[in-house]
Amino acid sequence: MPELDIDALVFDVLGTLVDEPSGLRAGIRALDLSLDDAGTEPLLLLWQQHIEREQRRILDGDRPYLASDALDREAAGLVAGAAGVDDPAAVAALALSARRLPPWPDTVAGLARLAERFPLIGLSNASRTALLGLNAHAGLRWHQALSAEDARAYKPDPEVYRLAVTVSGLPPERLLMVAAHAWDLRGAQRLGLRTAYVARPVGDPPTASDRFDLYADGLADLADQLDTRHGRKRSARG
Repeated sequence: MPELDIDALVFDVLGTLVDEPSGLRAGIRALDLSLDDAGTEPLLLLWQQHIEREQRRILDGDRPYLASDALDREAAGLVAGAAGVDDPAAVAALALSARRLPPWPDTVAGLARLAERFPLIGLSNASRTALLGLNAHAGLRWHQALSAEDARAYKPDPEVYRLAVTVSGLPPERLLMVAAHAWDLRGAQRLGLRTAYVARPVGDPPTASDRFDLYADGLADLADQLDTRHGRKRSARG
């Protein structure tokens, strides 16, 4: 098995390290305690579709840039309206649920293990303020956390991935982008980053035409593969 010669890991956050749908479901249920699963799922879909559509409009130049906080407030207003709730305080609380997302069971330990060998960079479409809340709530530990807000764009715009290249001071091919979304990894590939797909219950699985450097079942599997693919060079450095 050939070595994978990398010097730092770059992680997507939403969906890859935290369970975004579960956190949003909890916020929606708090909005209306009478909601059951059948009532919650359409509202969750409404939220997700709004965020995806508006980020795409921004990327296409059809709308001026707005940070994720503003898009979350818009989505919360739509969901609350659909649920028949017009309390501004409840809508504001729902918007903040986008920052209270639980980590996947292997996230905290997996990051700790990987951080023993590599610098870890978080790279998220979440705003700077939202990313701070996400990191604190989920217990994420980074050497550097970067928000797409600094590029005034959203992934997969290449300028977002360029943030990690610039901060690391490394050539793109020495960075490994880790994500549960194939579209995210394709965006990183276009800028020359190496790529690792990590399977999650939510996300965007690879297609038959995707060619990523690593495919992992979780962060422990990713760490095991990096031990094998990257071990000899690290050992030689002492």
